[in-house]
Amino acid sequence: MLLKTWILLIVVLLTTAIAVLALRNDRVSKLFHEHIADRPKRRLFLAAIGFFVNFAIARSLAYGNFHKIGPFHDIYIHGRHIHHLVWGILILLVVGFGWLVELGTGGEQSSIVASRLMSFLYGAGAALTLDEFALWLNLEDVYWARQGRASIDAIILFGALLLIGIWGGGFFQALLNEFGAQPKNQTK
Repeated sequence: MLLKTWILLIVVLLTTAIAVLALRNDRVSKLFHEHIADRPKRRLFLAAIGFFVNFAIARSLAYGNFHKIGPFHDIYIHGRHIHHLVWGILILLVVGFGWLVELGTGGEQSSIVASRLMSFLYGAGAALTLDEFALWLNLEDVYWARQGRASIDAIILFGALLLIGIWGGGFFQALLNEFGAQPKNQTK
């Protein structure tokens, strides 16, 4: 593996470790729980942080590679170009498997750390994958071409979905309770 691969993997792991370790601090953890009251919103919040931070890092590395700034270059393994969406898919597969075996779903301290880790990694994997969404559509490298705009659109839409989940979840739940729980033959 080449330098860019190692840098990308180290950055993902480093940002994940920083986020998880920061939440181990008693004062930070207390504020986290006070201001984000329920667990699903905390998981969404961590996924959003992982998503936006790792998107910015991946774009920065790709920009450096494209403009030949620093030691960055494309990744080739046995002559095949490996895009960073591959690493994102692998991360998403690991997180999905972790959630299938209910890693991070309990209430004990180790489970809480695992929940935070999986949430952050989910965001990171989604960012690395969606950053090359245009590659999915075109089946060719159009990252810096006009068609590459589809990746930015996908990033914006998914990022907005994460933010809606954080800020709008209570509202949508209230709407569902208000209009979904009412019998159909009853009118107000």
